[in-house]
Parts: sequence; structure tokens; C-alpha cells
Amino acid sequence: MASPGKLMHSCTLPLRWGDMDAYGHVNNVTYIRYLEEARVQMLTRMGTGLEGADQAPVVINVGFTFLQQLTYPDSVRVECYAADPGRSSFMVNYRLFAESAPEALAGEGYSKVVWIDRRTGRSVTLPDAVRSQLEN
Repeated sequence: MASPGKLMHSCTLPLRWGDMDAYGHVNNVTYIRYLEEARVQMLTRMGTGLEGADQAPVVINVGFTFLQQLTYPDSVRVECYAADPGRSSFMVNYRLFAESAPEALAGEGYSKVVWIDRRTGRSVTLPDAVRSQLEN
């Protein structure tokens, strides 16, 4: 990931014993949950009104590259970067670091977020309040 974009949010999440798999490291599916938690925190902090709104953000694709194993006990810092805002969508790029090795990139990922009309399921223009935070 050359330039991840504008840093929008960073959070630290505890690794849980149940996050581990038979190979002794955090299971790959769990990394996507870490991205989800960080993204929801970011959107909430942006004041997007996720609950009960007529329009809402949805993820249309997600990807992740594993660089270092995460193991319990530890915590993971997830950084969320906004990039490439378009008419109805933007990218969220993620960087993950184990608290036990804060300089070593454990993984990086992305998700494309599209704003939709919840009634029709069709894309709509990004709200001005969201766009201004992504661009400024």
C-alpha cells in the first residue's frame, strides 16, 4: 500500500483467547472483524448516524494481506485511512500493528464503502458532512 490516505481513526482492540485457531495464531476471519470494529468506530465518530438512518454506508468489497502473525495475549492497533472519495463511495485502508511489536506492520487491508438508500438499496451521493471530513 503506497499511500494509505488520510488517517481518520485509530483504535486498540484486545486479542481474545477465542480469536486463536488450531495453528496457534489469530484466525484469518478475525482480522476482518477487527477491520469492521475499527470502521464502525470511525463512522460513528464521524457522526454518520448508522442506526435508523434512511441512508447508510455498506461495504461492497474487502481484502487483507497478512504480514505477521498475531497471538494471544496481546492487543492490536488498527489504523483507518480514507482514500479516493467518489460520488457515492470511498475506500477505507487499514494498517494493523501488534502492541507487542508496534513498529512491525502485522497486516494491511481495504474495504470499499458505498452510501446507499436503505429503502431501495441503490447508491446515493455521499452526504456533504461525510465528504468534507474525507477531503479536509
